[in-house]
Amino acid sequence: MKKEFSNKLYIAIFLLPALILFCGVLIAPIGASAYYSLFNWKGPGAEKVFIGLANYTELFTSDRLGFVKALVNSLLLAVLSVGLQLPLALALALALGKRIKGERLFLSVYFMPVLISTVVIGQLWTKIYDPSHGVLNMLLKSVGLEAWTRAWLGDVNTALGAVLVPTLWQYVGYHMLLLYAGVKSVPTELREAAMLDGASDGQVNRYIVLPYIKPIIRISVIFAVTGSLKSFDLIYVLTQGGPLNATEVPSTLMIRMLFIAKRYGIGSAIAVLLIALCFGFALLISAIFREEE
Repeated sequence: MKKEFSNKLYIAIFLLPALILFCGVLIAPIGASAYYSLFNWKGPGAEKVFIGLANYTELFTSDRLGFVKALVNSLLLAVLSVGLQLPLALALALALGKRIKGERLFLSVYFMPVLISTVVIGQLWTKIYDPSHGVLNMLLKSVGLEAWTRAWLGDVNTALGAVLVPTLWQYVGYHMLLLYAGVKSVPTELREAAMLDGASDGQVNRYIVLPYIKPIIRISVIFAVTGSLKSFDLIYVLTQGGPLNATEVPSTLMIRMLFIAKRYGIGSAIAVLLIALCFGFALLISAIFREEE
């Protein structure tokens, strides 16, 4: 009994530094954000006025802030990530998992956008969308579709779509690599047994590979949805949420509230809602996959 208690004490002592770091880096800032979200506060040096849940109410009732529109934009990005990005990543993973020629080369090429700085990618796509000498407009002009040319990032009607394309493109390789690792982990004997029974490649993928890698698919879906909800960097580089808030997402709105409008209470409320949404969607997706299993 004494030895068991001693072992638990040693375990607790070794875990304590990691626990302190976890609380200091993650738990404490979340608690601070939740605390400040209850105040009308203009930042350090200003007086904090307690207003309860008024900041949260304003986010969902004020058209001027545009939080609901920003949230809808993020949810649209999440839907497209699950509906377009993940199927494409899965198709690439299944194709590369067949030991095709140049497999390693294709893996490197598809994963390369993930390794490139988001700022660099933003600048790259800014050049592609440039209304005067951008690649996209020049291509349209070359095939006689000059009427389709426009300022893609400056037009309210096209800005959101123009921002979503590079956002989805950048992380296809990330999800592809996760799913590829799952596909390669499928036991060879399962594939061979199915092929001996006359199963086609499509049937092997459907009845053996996909069920086997379902835990990896669940992780990819969680990463895609939560990543879409907290998307910021690429959108900020491309449009900073404009034009006329057409590409606003909660993260860009939060930065604007915190550092431009100096409304720290509202900014903290947005941060708390983002954390709650990411955590809630992660639990919901896990529950859906658990029910299917």
